[in-house]
Amino acid sequence: MTDIIIALDSPSADDALALVDRLGPAGSWYKVGLELFTRGGPGVVEELGRRDKRVFLDLKLHDIPNTVAGAVRAAAALDVELLTVHGSGGRRMLEAAREAANDAVKVLAVTVLTALSPSDLEATWGREIVSIRDEVGRLAALASDVGVDGVVASVLEASWLRGSVTEEFLLVTPGIRPAGEDRADQRRVATPTDAVKAGSDYLVIGRPITQAEDPGAALETIRAEVAAAEAKAV
Repeated sequence: MTDIIIALDSPSADDALALVDRLGPAGSWYKVGLELFTRGGPGVVEELGRRDKRVFLDLKLHDIPNTVAGAVRAAAALDVELLTVHGSGGRRMLEAAREAANDAVKVLAVTVLTALSPSDLEATWGREIVSIRDEVGRLAALASDVGVDGVVASVLEASWLRGSVTEEFLLVTPGIRPAGEDRADQRRVATPTDAVKAGSDYLVIGRPITQAEDPGAALETIRAEVAAAEAKAV
C-alpha cells in the first residue's frame, strides 16, 4: 500500500494548520520541512500530533555525528515517525543517527535532491557525474549497509533501487507531479502512477494538493490514481 504524504510547505504554522483542518480526515500524513519547522518550531509538530496526524520531519540533518544524534533524539521525543538525514554525511554520521533513533523514529537517508541535475552535481562535487542513478545507488548502498530504515530518492531511481534492497527498506519519493502539472523547481519528476510502478512506499506531494483550488478534491484524485495503479500491479 503506497501512502501519500502531504508536504506542508507553508509560510506559517497558522497557514499550515488551516490547510490540515480544511482537509480533515482525508489527510493523515504530513511532511514538515525546514521552512515550516524554522518558523513554527516543535509546536507545529505537536499540533499535528494533537490532530492525530502522522508526521514526516524533513530536516535533512547534516552535521557531526554527535550533533545529529542529539537532533534525532529530539525528533523522536516529538513522536514523529520519519526523519531525514543527508546520506552524504557519511558512515559515522548515519550510524550515530541510527543508534540515536533506537527504533523510536525511522531514519531516511537523502540521496540526491530532485532539484539537482548532473551539471549541478558536477559543479558541487568537482568531478564528472556519469549517472545520477549511480550516485543515488552509492548513497543508498551505504545507507542500507549502515542499517538506516530507507532513503529519499526520485522515482527515476526508485524502480532500480527496489530491485536491490529488501522490502523493509523504505523508498520515499518526492518530486511527484500529476501529468500536466508545473514542475516548479524540480528537475527529476514523475507521476503518481510512475511512483507506484517503481515500488515507492511513500509519495511526498506538495503544491499539486496544497495550492489546488480544492485541496481535498486534488488529494482524492491523486489517491484514486494511486489505487488504480496498485490494482494494475497486482
